[in-house]
Amino acid sequence: MFLSVFDIFKIGVGPSSSHTVGPMLAAGRFLDSLRAGREKVPGAGELARLECSLHGSLAFTGKGHATDRAVMLGLAGFDPVNYDMAAADLAEAAIRETGKVPPPDLGDLGCAVIFDYEQLLSGHTNGMIFSAYDGDGQLYLREIYYSVGGGFVLTEKELAADGNDIPLDVRYPFRNAADMLAMAARSNKSIADMKRANELAHMDAKILDDGLAHIWQVMNSCMERGFAAEGILPGGLNVRRRAKAIHETLLAEQGLNMVAPHTINDWISVYAIAVNEENAAGGQVVTAPTNGAAGVVPATLRYYLDHVPMASPDKIADYLLTAAAIGGMIKNNASISGAEVGCQGEVGSASAMAAAGFCEIMGGTPEQVENAAEIALEHHLGMTCDPVGGLVQAPCIERNGLGAIKAVSAASLALRGDGKHLISLDACVETMRQTGLDMNTKYKETSLGGLAVNVPEC
Repeated sequence: MFLSVFDIFKIGVGPSSSHTVGPMLAAGRFLDSLRAGREKVPGAGELARLECSLHGSLAFTGKGHATDRAVMLGLAGFDPVNYDMAAADLAEAAIRETGKVPPPDLGDLGCAVIFDYEQLLSGHTNGMIFSAYDGDGQLYLREIYYSVGGGFVLTEKELAADGNDIPLDVRYPFRNAADMLAMAARSNKSIADMKRANELAHMDAKILDDGLAHIWQVMNSCMERGFAAEGILPGGLNVRRRAKAIHETLLAEQGLNMVAPHTINDWISVYAIAVNEENAAGGQVVTAPTNGAAGVVPATLRYYLDHVPMASPDKIADYLLTAAAIGGMIKNNASISGAEVGCQGEVGSASAMAAAGFCEIMGGTPEQVENAAEIALEHHLGMTCDPVGGLVQAPCIERNGLGAIKAVSAASLALRGDGKHLISLDACVETMRQTGLDMNTKYKETSLGGLAVNVPEC
């Protein structure tokens, strides 16, 4: 299945693409079904009440991820792309006070969000059941949705048919890294060029270029907001924002002879930390490929633009296109969902994407780009997703900084070689998939194991 660069990089709302963005989008889709009258139960009276039950990881970590807030706001007509935090705060307060949501064109309706810790839905650990009832409590409409990572949402029927999707007709339809390298060799094109050609098979060049520029603008704006903000992150863990203080210290040290070379790692880290602190605060971010891993890709690109002497803004599009090509392959052949395969699928995938993009714009060959992605992913294999308190804060924020540092290091190592290496990216992706299947559920975004149970909440 072909995934566009705009499927991988979506404008979303913190703190989680699977637990916040996905449920908000699912709520919007359910409203669309209600407006269309699809599959309405025969004999049901006038629509009066909406209900959403959260299951699996959405239940276990939904409070920390603000999943109930996302569902309520989605049912009130909010969406991630046009999200206004101030308006959302007012709407949430009104919904909690009145117990009603005002979905456009549907009137004021009763609303309830239920955390079901007992029933795990069969399709995916991130399951939701949306139900609508009439005034007598008779079922009006019901739909099951799954938030499968990165803001991707599928109905139960769509999930069952997902493996049978016919790929979009594109010029370079690579399903894995082996196909990608073979096509690059035959066409004598870079990975970015092939990905661009595939995108242009179904969109105008101006739409593509404007969209890529907008994605970077949202990423960079998120980072700048992170540099300006102070205080304690919401959720109860009393995690203090650090990006502003670190950034100001680094700026003050610029040009001083006493600065050690390894300080560059602090720059890379603070770029990522700024993004992920904004994500943790519920701000607008870009899934890259998820919210929990949203800092790695922009941090690596910002490092290139600010610290590499030969850097050119003209390379931004190539960076994003290459990163998206790698992210799409990982999603199609394994997973980018922490609830499915642990954090190896989130920060690990993001690091591989960033390493590939950085290697590409530093002049790497397709073989070196594939090598860079493999090195970055390989050294995240087995990483669990164990957020303390169910919040995308500890260890998630710092983990993005280290993921970006690994991305730069992986690309640098690949550029020192000729692209030949022992472990292929395809083998690494398959290993991640198998590791995710074997990983105990308590280490997959349930907050039932790991740091989540060994760090006392303050």
